[in-house]
Amino acid sequence: MKYIAGKAVMGMGLIMGSVLFSCNNGGSTQGSDSTKANAPANDTSAVASQGADTAHVSDTLPPPFATKSVKNYCKVIGWPDGKTPAAPPGFTVTKFAGDLDNPRFIYVADNGDVFVSEANTEPKGIKAAAAKLLPVGKSQNLGKSANRITIFRNYGGKNPERHTLLSGLNQPFGMLLIGNHFYVANTDGLMVYDYKPGDTVIKSPGKKILDLPAGGYNNHWTRNIITNAQKNKLYISVGSGSNVGEHGMNNELRRADILEVNLDGSGEKIYASGLRNPAGLFFEPVSGTLWAAVNERDELGDELVPDYITSVKEGAFYGWPYSYYGQHPDPRMKNDPRPDMVQIAIAPDYPVGAHTASLGFTFYTGNAFPAHYQHGAFIGQHGSWNKSTLAGYKVTFVPFSNSKPAGKMEDFLTGFIADPGKNEVYGRPVGVATMKDGSLLVADDAGNTIWKVSAGSSK
Repeated sequence: MKYIAGKAVMGMGLIMGSVLFSCNNGGSTQGSDSTKANAPANDTSAVASQGADTAHVSDTLPPPFATKSVKNYCKVIGWPDGKTPAAPPGFTVTKFAGDLDNPRFIYVADNGDVFVSEANTEPKGIKAAAAKLLPVGKSQNLGKSANRITIFRNYGGKNPERHTLLSGLNQPFGMLLIGNHFYVANTDGLMVYDYKPGDTVIKSPGKKILDLPAGGYNNHWTRNIITNAQKNKLYISVGSGSNVGEHGMNNELRRADILEVNLDGSGEKIYASGLRNPAGLFFEPVSGTLWAAVNERDELGDELVPDYITSVKEGAFYGWPYSYYGQHPDPRMKNDPRPDMVQIAIAPDYPVGAHTASLGFTFYTGNAFPAHYQHGAFIGQHGSWNKSTLAGYKVTFVPFSNSKPAGKMEDFLTGFIADPGKNEVYGRPVGVATMKDGSLLVADDAGNTIWKVSAGSSK
């Protein structure tokens, strides 16, 4: 697709106290199924919870600016001693590890070792000073980024063995182990290190095999990485540099994309485009199809635009910034509407609520959970800043059958919101991963904790 090579992607000015420091995009309202069932027809939270198909979602989306765009930041107060998130009956939640520094993403190696990348948005200059004074500064960790990867081993006991595998990185996020090579997706490039599985520290300097556009709008500095079943290709997610192209499309080259490269970083091509922030990547375990969780745009009102999970079609364009959820033109692109691009934009598979900041994503690959959860999708919803009520701040689950969503989205791990009236939250879930024993790990970056959800009641 020729557009892909020369696409225009825009980036928004970093305004003091604006979304740049924000609690990533808002979304579906925390509440019971009965609450959602009574929600307005144009409430995208209700649409997601009721398992509506894409055509129905498109029909029920409200018009742009149906409600006023707001800045409604959460306030992180931390977890009281002994308190944990809540899982459904039949599951137990325990603290896998605490005292981390903004743990954002989790990778589990074939030998069971657990790798955690610790990094955060790091405002500079006047923005750093503003972050300390404004509500956004209480919504997330905005100090000096840890920029390290921690490894956990021998975690059968109460306290897993913990080591700093790598430090001095540049906002690392995605990690991947292929043979004796450990890949790290920094915000500005893909690094590869010599590594022997089982080692607890990497001392070699590593090699940058691919430059990537650094930073990005809001928390779009994250770069995820995954490999295919053949382990001969790498797929890298790069979020947009703006909300909706306001810095001009030259600022968006190789952004809002999933890139494909060879294991040595060569042979780059854009695998799919128009994906505003495809932070979550995973191959569906039955069909082998690549899926992504995508964090959609801000400032069109409470119920626009739904974040989504979708199968990713090679060469496809998913709309950003010209249109959303298929071929709904974004009115803010009136000076560069690109009707040719709107016409080819395809709609995603499944909405997960507007402004939920659905950043974490994995398919369940264990066998310890009940049959209902087999091969289904877990989504880490980091939580809203651009909705009048707090949205997200939980881990949800979408059942799959025949490699497709097969039912409504369900709450799985809740209890992160402490007091909705005061916008207080204990923490904020992001990365999700299946352990080798079939438990689910959840990275709570604002809570500086990794939570473990196991099947069975606590003893």
